[in-house]
Amino acid sequence: MIIINILHIGIDDTDSPDGMCTTFLASQIINRLNDNGIELLDYPRLIRLNPFARFKTRGNGGVSFQIENDDKAGLAREIVLEEVEKLSMFDCDNTNPGVIFYEGEITSEMEDYAFRAIYEFITIEDAEEFGNSIGCEIHKFKKGRGIIGSIAAISLPLTDFTFELLAYRSSQNYGTKRQIDYESVYEMDKQTFPDTFENIDYAEKYIAIEPKTPCPVLYGIRSNTVDALIKAKEIVKVNEPIVDWCIFKTNQHTDMHIQKAKNISSMKQFGCYEVVGEVKNKPSIIEGGHMFFYIKDESGEIECGAYEPTKNFRKIVSYLLPGDVIKVFGGIGEQNTFNIEKFQVIKLNDIIYQNPICECGKRMTSAGANKGFKCKKCGNKIESDDKVPVKIDRFLENKKFYETPVSARRHLSKPLSRM
Repeated sequence: MIIINILHIGIDDTDSPDGMCTTFLASQIINRLNDNGIELLDYPRLIRLNPFARFKTRGNGGVSFQIENDDKAGLAREIVLEEVEKLSMFDCDNTNPGVIFYEGEITSEMEDYAFRAIYEFITIEDAEEFGNSIGCEIHKFKKGRGIIGSIAAISLPLTDFTFELLAYRSSQNYGTKRQIDYESVYEMDKQTFPDTFENIDYAEKYIAIEPKTPCPVLYGIRSNTVDALIKAKEIVKVNEPIVDWCIFKTNQHTDMHIQKAKNISSMKQFGCYEVVGEVKNKPSIIEGGHMFFYIKDESGEIECGAYEPTKNFRKIVSYLLPGDVIKVFGGIGEQNTFNIEKFQVIKLNDIIYQNPICECGKRMTSAGANKGFKCKKCGNKIESDDKVPVKIDRFLENKKFYETPVSARRHLSKPLSRM
């Protein structure tokens, strides 16, 4: 058995809302490494972190890759740092790149750190202290916030994973409309789904493989297998140059960010959870199109939100009734509201209580507090204040999952097609 000494390389926080993409930077590094006879030991990794972190990059994902720690490792370090210096968006105040080099085996404490970066909020100071304690070579640019994701990107174990093929466009086309043949995307989805997924939101006629930002990515296709990605790339047609492409191994669409909460009161702001609760009130829409309601358990209650970008998902949420028991998946944001990514019906309340029906067939109305009911049609009265239980049909189904549409789905949220 040959034992290889491994050099782990992690990079994060090189992009901005106006451009660049850490995956593209990684692809350029990989090209230069290959040109110098330095090969990766596995697919490069794209690791998405806590989607509810207070400070995050556009996609909140770091990249990492592994090479043999041999006599070319020094050259590899030089290439990485040169490319980060050359391509990072340093003119953006919120771009603070970080690079990590780490030699040897990934330890359990490093894995624990990676899960913390997905579940919680880690400061730059915490990350630097931890990196120094395990022997990382740390490179901070500006504030160096990227070291948080860089350490996580090299440390996270991937027991469940997917792949993403990213195709990159020429720099002269950045910021212009992408020239993708949409009909070919529909054909690709037809031929490769469910091996590939998240390609199209059919209800919204939304092409999900196409980014909406002025970054180097032309399109991104997600899949459970590499073979399906190669087939998909052959089917998708574009009318502009593809200057490069790269396949990443990733934790996207695995629900890796979701923790099982003991109860509602145990959840913390900026954390991601699944929790069971009873619907307290009928969901309602406020100005702006956002829908809110509360769930409760023996420990407390929390407001849940289905936001306007989730489109038809809000209609599904609107069918919930007080007394329904559901399991919600999502995270707690700035306003301490639980942002729903999907939910499962545990038990539907199929009983509602209504005013009794009079002998004449008319439904009665309240005669006043503690005064029973009266019939407006015939004048009949009854003294009891008890409403009558009525069994109703429900649109929702017990045990069934309901999810946000592709157009509004977070990188880490596991789609039902993978469940």
